[in-house]
Amino acid sequence: MVSTVPEPQNLVTDDWMKASWEEFLSLADNPAYEKARFYYDDGCMRIEMAAVGPIYGRDNSVVARVVSLFATVRNIRIVEYANTSFRKAGVRECQPDISFYIGADCRLPPRTNSPVDVNQYDLPTLVIEIASTTLNDDLGRKRLLYERLGVKEYWVVNGNTGKAIAFEVFDGGSRQIQASKVLPELQIATLEEALKRSQTEDDGTINRWLLQTFSKAKEEQ
Repeated sequence: MVSTVPEPQNLVTDDWMKASWEEFLSLADNPAYEKARFYYDDGCMRIEMAAVGPIYGRDNSVVARVVSLFATVRNIRIVEYANTSFRKAGVRECQPDISFYIGADCRLPPRTNSPVDVNQYDLPTLVIEIASTTLNDDLGRKRLLYERLGVKEYWVVNGNTGKAIAFEVFDGGSRQIQASKVLPELQIATLEEALKRSQTEDDGTINRWLLQTFSKAKEEQ
């Protein structure tokens, strides 16, 4: 079915612009933007069309494995989603690079290709954005979006420097943390070290180092 909602005038991508929820939906459902990523908050939308290269792909993979291996060693229930949209209809929507449901009590979304309705299912516990050209927005407007949605933790990884900034979200705001709260005792410095190693080491070597690091920390508790 072809949408009858006209596109906003002077449509721009990779930046925020004023748009109604109906205009946002018409573009999100448009096949021409099938590979784009969509965000909506407070009457504004952002369509990201930036090219995805090796920096993004490599960092995305490393970050996901750090989280998953830590949860494996600590016997924490965790479910990962990549590039999945989470929608609070009429209000806001996000599509983080990586998201995780953590803990035994999370209500997971069904297996569909539709955006996750956060009025019906839980928000992910942890969301992560991998930034290269989008760093300022990830630390600014998107941070506000995730605060308003109410995720518990938000990480931004700078693909240009290998640095990570983690935020604990609570009471409609956030503060920077050096160790995860939703994955207790996972140090952000360990994540950064894994990103640094990924520039010269293969995945198996990094995985063995991570498992040794996490197992040693667990034994020292």
